[in-house]
Amino acid sequence: MKILYLYAELSPYLKPVFEAYVKIYGVKLHVVHWDHIKLTPYEPVLMDGVFYYKRSEYDLGKLKKLTEDLRPDLIYVVGWMDKDYLKVIIKWRLKGIPVVVGFDDVWFGNIRQNIGSMLMKSIGRYFFSHAFVSFARQYEFAKRMGFKDHEIISNLLSCDTELFQGSHKKLSLKCINYPHKFVYIGRFSGEKGIDLLAPAFKIYRDEYAGSWSLLCVGGGPLRSLLEGQDHIDVLDFVSQTEMISLLDSSGALIMPSYKDMCPLAVHEAASACLPLVLSSGVGNKSTFLIDGFNGYSFNSTSVHGLALAMHKIASLSDSALMEMSEHSYVLSKRVSPDMTAASLMSILLNN
Repeated sequence: MKILYLYAELSPYLKPVFEAYVKIYGVKLHVVHWDHIKLTPYEPVLMDGVFYYKRSEYDLGKLKKLTEDLRPDLIYVVGWMDKDYLKVIIKWRLKGIPVVVGFDDVWFGNIRQNIGSMLMKSIGRYFFSHAFVSFARQYEFAKRMGFKDHEIISNLLSCDTELFQGSHKKLSLKCINYPHKFVYIGRFSGEKGIDLLAPAFKIYRDEYAGSWSLLCVGGGPLRSLLEGQDHIDVLDFVSQTEMISLLDSSGALIMPSYKDMCPLAVHEAASACLPLVLSSGVGNKSTFLIDGFNGYSFNSTSVHGLALAMHKIASLSDSALMEMSEHSYVLSKRVSPDMTAASLMSILLNN
């Protein structure tokens, strides 16, 4: 079987998914990827059975020829932002080849989403046969775009669980000296709630007499809100291997986003056995967080709500934090790269 991925920028989390297609199902995977609009320096890992094509080298004519030469059994398209991708797939959709659109958008019911859902209901069926979504809140979005239940598959996004869940073997070390440190991982930008994080942490330290520190890992325009603040350390983005080390030396993840589709850092932290503090705007919160079981949630616009959630975590005994850590590990198993691959393959295997 041959699968064609029409993708945007590649990320490390895709490597184990691609390996699953090849090793479990014997798929020949062909991946067109953006190489000219990149936010990270990541380069795809070469592996048997996976073939990469740089988007900058393929105009519309070459994309059409590539697809004709490959004659794929299934096409996966990363959203609808690349207009040439849409022009390529419509022919294959009309031929009855499964054309699957992936998205991790959460339904918020704003004007833009309502207009988009109406357009998708009217013309989307000409382009896509199935929707590949992440979790429950993305399932709702797909339904509102006109996809029927049997046309929606889940488990789109997974971190490299084998890599991050290796932290479970080292979890017992935290019994000796549980790290009293919060960690944030992501862009320092407005939608991520960075303007909430800094003042909330100050309230936690001052009004609740908190003793935990805060580590922020990432980059972006709001970095200045974090740098130079007492008990806050700031690091640039790091490799996955370095990230595991940082998570192993942290006590809980904070994700304060106003609106955040499916931040992979949440799954990575849960896999690495960290309790979670997540805002109501985090799109995969309902999958990886159960309030009081492995962390706490708060209203995405509430500075004091975030400070209180920090206080709740920091007030727990080390043994209670260890129990939450185990619970996060359990919830992290709700999705894996093998499940992601199996979900897409189910379209072909059920036909």
